[in-house]
Amino acid sequence: MNASASALSLAQIRAAFPALTQDIVFFDNAGGSQVLRSVADRVADYMLTTSVQHGASYATSQLAKQRLEQARGELASLVNASDPTEILIGGSATALLQNLSRAIGTWFAPGDELIVSEAEHEANIGPWRRLAEARGLVLKRWPVSRDTGLLDVATLQRLLTDRTRLVAFTHASNLVGAIHPVAEICKLVRDAGALSVVDGVAYASHRAVDVQQLGCDFYVVSLYKIFGPHQGLLWGKRAHLVRADSLNHRFVAADDLPYKLQPGHQNYELSWGAGAIVAYLQALGGGTGRAGIEAGYARIAEREAALTERLLAFLRGQQRVRIVGPADADAAKRVATIAFTVDGKAPRDIVAATDAAGIGLRHGDFYSRDLSEALGLAPHGVIRASIAHYNTEEEVDRLIAVLQQVI
Repeated sequence: MNASASALSLAQIRAAFPALTQDIVFFDNAGGSQVLRSVADRVADYMLTTSVQHGASYATSQLAKQRLEQARGELASLVNASDPTEILIGGSATALLQNLSRAIGTWFAPGDELIVSEAEHEANIGPWRRLAEARGLVLKRWPVSRDTGLLDVATLQRLLTDRTRLVAFTHASNLVGAIHPVAEICKLVRDAGALSVVDGVAYASHRAVDVQQLGCDFYVVSLYKIFGPHQGLLWGKRAHLVRADSLNHRFVAADDLPYKLQPGHQNYELSWGAGAIVAYLQALGGGTGRAGIEAGYARIAEREAALTERLLAFLRGQQRVRIVGPADADAAKRVATIAFTVDGKAPRDIVAATDAAGIGLRHGDFYSRDLSEALGLAPHGVIRASIAHYNTEEEVDRLIAVLQQVI
């Protein structure tokens, strides 16, 4: 796509992230992106001017409350929620999924079936495994293809029965970057009378999320991987959230959302800061409203695809390299998270060389241990280079130059 004349240039993009002035290349973006200056400014402003408790009648308390309501509305637009009260904010996606399993656990009876995919980060496996053990539920594994690391919809169809109550799966793999057909999967799950819990952490950094279009029941993201502070966001259909068991004080009403599902409430200053993510995406796309968010993400996808192909083209030409996941940069198939191994070289040795060159990337299984084991990558895992739209062609070339020396 051609960016709007008012859209941000690459120089403006990089200027929005103060950390990029350092002499280091950030290719560990899947673990946590760099933070927008506008986010940090809002965090600081909240702490310095409205750091008071909500619920009082005096002006500063009222302003603090208004800011949190504004931020929740901004974050609702990030996933296209129909109601800001459907947005739960917590310390991380992991914490939010733990809370979700507690809040809906009583919906299931002994013998009911939960399906969890092998492609998951442990955050979307552990809560359901523990719930199954505690309540006598049947936990089924939805295996990935041993060749591609992808989930197959036909395989899920064979696993679904009249006792299936919930299916947990990822939108995009945090290990190999592969994208799954979420809308198709959610329809299949919905037609079976079950709930869908989608981990969008590795997807929402790279593509626009529209929970209305996806048709899921619950969707979770990490704001600190979308240029924000260390927080998670969980969206759920309002009817589900009202029905869910309260995690808060006994006198909190069943329809008091999101408070009943945010024990101890949320971090006020970080939430206010996180709202600035939306304005940045709109500026990136040169638009306003939801259309501006989608335009911003379209620019992210376009830029990252070019950078991803630059690195993948090099890796495809190396006989000793195994690319784990999609081997091309097709934006419909993958995000800019690239995993690979080198025959005869331990991943940690490759990363030691990039560390020495001032390039930040990582090795391991990144808490996707089931997937790592399924693909024969345990115990050492992969080398993972995760690209963001603020990275440059020169930075990719700098990584390639180091890899040429050590592969």
